[in-house]
Amino acid sequence: MTTSAKPIILTLCLIALLAGCGGDNKPPAGPGGPGGAGGPGAAMPPPEVDVITVTSANATLTQDLPGRLQAYRTAQVRARVEGIVEKRLFKEGSDVEAGASLFQIDARTYKAAAESAKADLAIARQNVERYKPLVEIKAISQQELDLSKAKVKQAEAALIRAEEDLENASVPAAISGHIGRALVTEGALVGKSEPTLLTTIEQLDPIYANFTQSGADLLRLRQAVESGKLKHAESIMVELMLEDGSIYPFEGSILFTDMAVDPGTGSVSLRAEFPNPKRDLLPGMFVRIRFPEAEAENAIRVPQRAVQANPQGQFVMIVTPDGKAAPLPVKTGGMAGGDFIITEGLKGGEQVIVNGLQKARPGTPVKAVSLSGTQKTEDKVVPPAVSSVQKTEDKVALPAASSVQKTETPSKGTPPDARPAGGLGADKAAPPVASSVQKTKDKATLPAVSSTQKAEDKATPPVANSKP
Repeated sequence: MTTSAKPIILTLCLIALLAGCGGDNKPPAGPGGPGGAGGPGAAMPPPEVDVITVTSANATLTQDLPGRLQAYRTAQVRARVEGIVEKRLFKEGSDVEAGASLFQIDARTYKAAAESAKADLAIARQNVERYKPLVEIKAISQQELDLSKAKVKQAEAALIRAEEDLENASVPAAISGHIGRALVTEGALVGKSEPTLLTTIEQLDPIYANFTQSGADLLRLRQAVESGKLKHAESIMVELMLEDGSIYPFEGSILFTDMAVDPGTGSVSLRAEFPNPKRDLLPGMFVRIRFPEAEAENAIRVPQRAVQANPQGQFVMIVTPDGKAAPLPVKTGGMAGGDFIITEGLKGGEQVIVNGLQKARPGTPVKAVSLSGTQKTEDKVVPPAVSSVQKTEDKVALPAASSVQKTETPSKGTPPDARPAGGLGADKAAPPVASSVQKTKDKATLPAVSSTQKAEDKATPPVANSKP
């Protein structure tokens, strides 16, 4: 065998070796690849649904009724004397105390009338004192003395009225509460022909809630109590739901129930009183009053969102003993807070699906998760997922930086500028950088590239050295 044929034979052997090594590096079966869990033939896990196990217990039947809020006290401030408004003495939208001056009306005329009344009273009293000795000596009759005494009383009444008009010129507040905007401005003539409305004061703490109940429902409830099916509710405390559906934090009490049914609406009027220390409730707001009607024994209750309806009636989705979702017809008989009272269909012990109803098709297998344990599972899953991602990023970044740093470090005795860009150092440095980064994304492809590149690097020097 000649010397020139040796490089050709060596090259053919290396090519055969590379072909054998490359055939062994097949991509492993991953989650999304052929044969993995996500392959076309793999079965999807059953969807998870939140369930509750229904039980029978005593429950308080409640009813939600619409109502409106009304101020505890309302006072319309009107001008009781005639005059020109000189000044407004309060801040609009503030709290005022009873007796505080709200407006100042021109009071010069009323001051003069009060002084004149005082003078008339003084003169009348002097006349009485002068007539007393004259009556004793029979200089005047007793009738004249009685008339002078009557004039004193008239003068006293005139003085009281004049002083009251002078006081009303400053327009005092009738009650303590929250005052609204002023309806007149400085310079306006008020009280000319009728008492002019100046502003309104409302007392908001506590506050009333007026609502109505159907007369038919009230009759049905009384019949159920008399027959023994229900018991009278022990509590008279009621709850208030705001327009956004939230529950007001303070409970109220029912003040009275009207004894007559409104012939126009067929309902009975009721009123409840609620504390309002933060002034969150304002008169005129639309609310819903939840009040206890009666007590039911051995009642089965389920959340309102678990009850569905179709043309055949109401039903709930349950998990059967074999782990499949199935509809079960039910009938509701009232409310207990935010839950339905089930009168027919449930006996107790069934697993009723509460959340995940869109995933629970009838007859499909589902994985039942207790509603109380769902939150705990979510809390335990989230932190490890975040930490594992962070650890993966840390492991990926550091090898890549290390391999690049090794590539850029020049060898001993070789100037950096003297090394060619496409020399052996660049060929050996490139695969580790690509391998360390690609291992996280695709574990199947780059081992073959890495092994091929290493084989080429090892094979090239003998061929290059054999030519000389």
